[in-house]
Amino acid sequence: MPSPSATLRVFLVEDDAGHAQLIRRNLSRVGVAHNLQHFVDGNDFLDFLDTLKDDELGHKCLVLLDIHMPGIDGIDVLRRIKADARFAVLPVIMLSTTDDPGEIQRCHELGRSNYLTKPIDHRDFANTMRQLGLFLTIVHLPLIPGVPRA
Repeated sequence: MPSPSATLRVFLVEDDAGHAQLIRRNLSRVGVAHNLQHFVDGNDFLDFLDTLKDDELGHKCLVLLDIHMPGIDGIDVLRRIKADARFAVLPVIMLSTTDDPGEIQRCHELGRSNYLTKPIDHRDFANTMRQLGLFLTIVHLPLIPGVPRA
């Protein structure tokens, strides 16, 4: 039986190219990033979701979603994901450089699966992403069902 990470699609929504590279590299080290798609902003990701056909939705997916992005920020992207019946069960891990309790609470109320603070120190950031990758190798995520549009 393949590991959970072997069939996992990861959608990384991150505007900072350095952070995206660090996330990809450290998830790759634990075998998770082989099926990672990177989006540089919330608009691109939401446009991508709108192009998915129902037969493409039967996959185990996870969104790593930066909060502070230009244009549509991560909180609004999260709100839209959870409001769409096709994606409401999609696990979303929020990524932020802040640990503001109000922001964490708002994300929780909107349905985020988890909230990770991106450490400022490069080594700490790399270690956090490696630990996330290890977690993703053992966690079982729900299939995103192919359901009609709301």
